[in-house]
Amino acid sequence: MAEVFRDELGVPHIRASDVGDLAEAQGEVTARDRGWQIEVARLRASGRISELIGQAGVAWDVFARRARLDDTARRAFAALDADTAEFVRRYAAGVRRGMATSGGSAAEFATLDTAFHEARPLEPWEDHDPLGVLHAAHALFSPLPLLLWREHVAATLGDDWVDVFAGFGDDGDSGEDGTPTSGSNAWALHGSRTDSGMPLLAGDPHRTFELPGVYQQVRLACDEFDVVGLTFPGVPGVQHFGHTGEAAWGVTNAMAHSVDVFRERLRPTEDGYDSLGPRGWRPADVRRSLVRVRGAEAVEVEAIETERGTVVSELSRRDGELVGWSVRLPARAGADVGARALLPLLRARTAVEVIGAFSSWVDPVNRVLAADRTGVVLSATVGATPDRPPGRRRRAFDGATVDPAPNRPAVPAVEVTDSVVDANERPSDPRIDLGWAYPPPHRASRIRHLLAERRPRAVAEFAAVWGDTAGGSLMAGLLAAVRPDDLSPAAAAALDELRAWDGRMDASSADAGRYGAWRSGVARRVAAHPALAPLRAPHPFGRVFDAWVGADVQVPAALPRLLRHPALAPEMPSIVTEAWEEASVAPAWGEMHRLLPTHALAGVPGVMAPGAGLDIPMSGDGETVRCTGSTSGVTERSWRGSVARWAWDLADREQSLWSVPFGASGHPGSPHFADQLDDWAGVRPARVVTEWARLRPDSDAGAPTAAGAGGAAG
Repeated sequence: MAEVFRDELGVPHIRASDVGDLAEAQGEVTARDRGWQIEVARLRASGRISELIGQAGVAWDVFARRARLDDTARRAFAALDADTAEFVRRYAAGVRRGMATSGGSAAEFATLDTAFHEARPLEPWEDHDPLGVLHAAHALFSPLPLLLWREHVAATLGDDWVDVFAGFGDDGDSGEDGTPTSGSNAWALHGSRTDSGMPLLAGDPHRTFELPGVYQQVRLACDEFDVVGLTFPGVPGVQHFGHTGEAAWGVTNAMAHSVDVFRERLRPTEDGYDSLGPRGWRPADVRRSLVRVRGAEAVEVEAIETERGTVVSELSRRDGELVGWSVRLPARAGADVGARALLPLLRARTAVEVIGAFSSWVDPVNRVLAADRTGVVLSATVGATPDRPPGRRRRAFDGATVDPAPNRPAVPAVEVTDSVVDANERPSDPRIDLGWAYPPPHRASRIRHLLAERRPRAVAEFAAVWGDTAGGSLMAGLLAAVRPDDLSPAAAAALDELRAWDGRMDASSADAGRYGAWRSGVARRVAAHPALAPLRAPHPFGRVFDAWVGADVQVPAALPRLLRHPALAPEMPSIVTEAWEEASVAPAWGEMHRLLPTHALAGVPGVMAPGAGLDIPMSGDGETVRCTGSTSGVTERSWRGSVARWAWDLADREQSLWSVPFGASGHPGSPHFADQLDDWAGVRPARVVTEWARLRPDSDAGAPTAAGAGGAAG
């Protein structure tokens, strides 16, 4: 038996007598609250989202089939220990019941039935599907897209340009924007730094602003444990951020070289392909399938797997041979998506046990901060990483000459005796420097400065850290390049005002708006420069990688190096000056920098996706601690940033804080669909409530309301 309760935000608090009943109840409640979202996630994992949304899903489905995401999840489920398999199985059973009773009635499904003039019945979840959701959430959260981008740069501009576009790369430059866009903030204070004498942990993960939100607040309690945290909808337990009462944890992305990419040479055979490896030609495994596309013709997909990995790109003919790119995903190589960590995390009572639970984590490679009520604070790097020296993490390998590498051995956790900050920067400890290109150190340095300056001693004082908007690191370079004598009097006067700006990217700031517009103007002009024209050649990797492989999206992160590159430097003064003349009349930052949530319905013709009314003005930027990233030169709308905020108090869990950008419910008609948005934007996270008497019983656990997700246009 299980009971469901709700707090004032509609967050589900689930209480059961045993782990199995709890898993089933979590699955059922998630299906009721987030039925549309988890069905989309399940279909994406199985390469079948086109069956639901039509041609808007084809690019992803082709990738998912080629990468064999669903097959990997099936293998991983088959390899689970009995306890974890039962935990996942019971969760899937709960999802089946929740989808049958209410989750399958989410308005988005009816909206699509109307748009496509046909009904599409939902199919019951399979037991392995939660692992597919977990695996798909991380499939492109790795260096794979950036490694392919570097191959495109090398093929079109030459290898020397790879380092230019790496931003804060292997050569140790400091203070520059960097290429990687994934990230998070996290910090920990030892009890010697707090009023209670107990540790504090806090942070915020940075991902795409998906609607409904990528993380779901939840509480899971049974006779073995009582855990609050943030979970991936569609996956049992609490994965990245949790508080068990006795121990707590949070993660950031370690920016590790977690996948190897290989340039494959293939030759057709009577029944498939051979691939050339270090020991000669070997048969590749080939599987062909049809992607059924709602409202259109089916698409045939050829999924090729060599001894090195799955070929995720298109095939092109070069010098009489077929060439493609394969990726060795650690989850597929080991038939393990990291699910063995799920139960031990819930059962952890000490920081050591948390780190021990993460010893079976696979992907992505994360830095973990863990603490417990004995006062111990630990920092560890977890996940599977091929054992490559730094210089071998830069580009793809030649599959004809290079074998896959074994995984690096784990590095012991480090005890924290004062404070620690993780913000995806290059670590000072070479043992955990597992990447090649890292984001710039600005966020980490800024958090350390704020913790040293403000000396917060309770989680209530963390808002100043989460909300910090200090940025503008590119401005000095732009000011140095501009030619004031070539400006109109009005633009020259505006430039004088900008020189006195404090660099804070506040929504109300006119100077922040001018700076943002200036940066975008420079990025557009640089991206259009003839020296970079070869980058606009078609790439051979597949449409799913378009978001990474293109000058428009990659130039903004590389602007500092491009500004001084010999091929562009002579024209930089005129580019920067023209861009300022245009930007000097830009509106305040928040008039341009507004929230841009993504929704799976957005690409479906004739359908209005939810979220159009959520375009609130945003403070912050991609480089600030208050992360609200955009793509300069393409859009000032913020499409990625802090998708949750969390702070765990080890002295008193009810002093802990959490928030998400939207709300607990995935149903647009629910009062909890976006009721946290204003407080999230204002950096006012809510307190965690754990006293059962303060919660309300909920028998139907947030079934869909009649209000819908938007109808067919017209």
